[in-house]
Amino acid sequence: MEELTIKYPKDLELTVNLTKAEMEQHLRLMAALKMYELGKISAGKAGELAGLSRPQFFESCGMYGVSIFNYSSEEIEDELQEDLVNLRSFIK
Repeated sequence: MEELTIKYPKDLELTVNLTKAEMEQHLRLMAALKMYELGKISAGKAGELAGLSRPQFFESCGMYGVSIFNYSSEEIEDELQEDLVNLRSFIK
């Protein structure tokens, strides 16, 4: 693992009511969630960054309202159209 150092306001730990270790874990989770949500990293990498297993990371996605499905609306529409074509050919 690589290490990253960030600067933060001196009283941030008190403001968010977390210990330094809890705040570090929370920041790692928040970074992982946002990077996953933006499609920058996979769920596995996001879980690794957050220090969680993939299922635990997906559970965190649910807790913070991050969709586990990283598809654009165009990709979803394309897949649905393809599914409809396949379904129609199957029914005939």
